[in-house]
Amino acid sequence: MTTYLVIVCVLTMIIHAAETLSYSIRYAGVKLNKIAVALSLTGIVVLVSRTANLIQSPKTAKFIDYSKLHPDFQVMNYLRIILLAGSVGTLLAMLLFPTCVNLFGRVIAKLEVTGSLPKLVTSVTITQLKNVRHHLRKPTLRLRSYRLLGVPKRFILLNIAVTAFYTVGVLASLYAAYLVPELSTTASQASGIINGIATILLTIFIDPQLGLITDRAMHEEESRQQLGRIYIMLMGARFIGTLAAQLIIFPAAYMISMVVQWI
Repeated sequence: MTTYLVIVCVLTMIIHAAETLSYSIRYAGVKLNKIAVALSLTGIVVLVSRTANLIQSPKTAKFIDYSKLHPDFQVMNYLRIILLAGSVGTLLAMLLFPTCVNLFGRVIAKLEVTGSLPKLVTSVTITQLKNVRHHLRKPTLRLRSYRLLGVPKRFILLNIAVTAFYTVGVLASLYAAYLVPELSTTASQASGIINGIATILLTIFIDPQLGLITDRAMHEEESRQQLGRIYIMLMGARFIGTLAAQLIIFPAAYMISMVVQWI
């Protein structure tokens, strides 16, 4: 099962890194005053994340099937390693943030010229790919500059909570299938119980606030200069959320197992 674990961990890293790097697309759009174009490019990030998730989920489910045949198999330890891979992917995205802001800025500018994503992709040359190294930027960390910057503490905490819930959603439902083998099919399909909580928080509290922060940066020079640090802070909240997922995976799985027995 080690090979499966490595594959799942790599896919999990890709999912979390791709989703976290959506902030770099937003920031590049704000810097170029092309936020609408930037938001349209987030579809690429969603596509990468969904494609990786399409492969990751069935392979993760194999750990549950294996544990049914091998009672001594410590499935929870494997799930915690997968969660840790999510933390690593988020941290990697934070390190790549300055570089990706530059690269996505180039993509946005070129998209305006080509007019469509397929034309943009086909217009890329080998020379341009080689020149990517010139856009690499070393991340800098100055803790003193990462104060709340006018962002409500509740917003940061909600980001942590939403990330934690989304991170454990599928894994908790799979572990619930392990806890109640007689209802394993029902439990494995019940990730929405956990993800639903995260979706409500995201839709009502986080997305509108993030939109306000971005819109303010579009119209105020001071806010625009702070936006990059705000995004880094929000990515840090996501990273903490992936770590918090380690604490809630068992309670979340237990809650799902109780709900599926009740329904």
